[in-house]
Amino acid sequence: MEDTIRIAGTVSDSIVDGEGMRYTIFCQGCPRRCPGCQNPETQPREGGRLLSFDEALQELAANPLLTGVTFSGGEPFLQSGALARLAELIHARGLDIWCYTGYTLEELRALSDPAADALLQQVDVLVDGDYREAERDLTLKFRGSRNQRVIDMAKTRENGNIVLFYPE
Repeated sequence: MEDTIRIAGTVSDSIVDGEGMRYTIFCQGCPRRCPGCQNPETQPREGGRLLSFDEALQELAANPLLTGVTFSGGEPFLQSGALARLAELIHARGLDIWCYTGYTLEELRALSDPAADALLQQVDVLVDGDYREAERDLTLKFRGSRNQRVIDMAKTRENGNIVLFYPE
């Protein structure tokens, strides 16, 4: 069983990658290549470095002000199995999980991939959809373009329909 993920880097105290004080993990690798991508250095799959679960959990423990962890990109769903297991360990510490993905929730569900489904089960808030430069809007909370959604995954699982974290 994997206990490492390939990352581009981390931010130990972010306030821009979700609500509260967050530890953000920028995953390495993304096939989408969105024009205007905020993190183009995360696109090559072979880049970055390996981060062990132990190292990540030690960094989390070093900051008692953290309220959660954000998986960003690159594309987290390229490493969904490992991230699902890491998310379980993070939840056990009382922290929430936000995840940014270029895929829509509908696309992820249609994959019928047990690893992607496992990660979706662990995610508390999913920011979905590819970044679209033509729909860029700096007034949006925790997303870069109007097509992206901030989804409350607990309520979405409960209702069976998509429930937005920030209803518009």
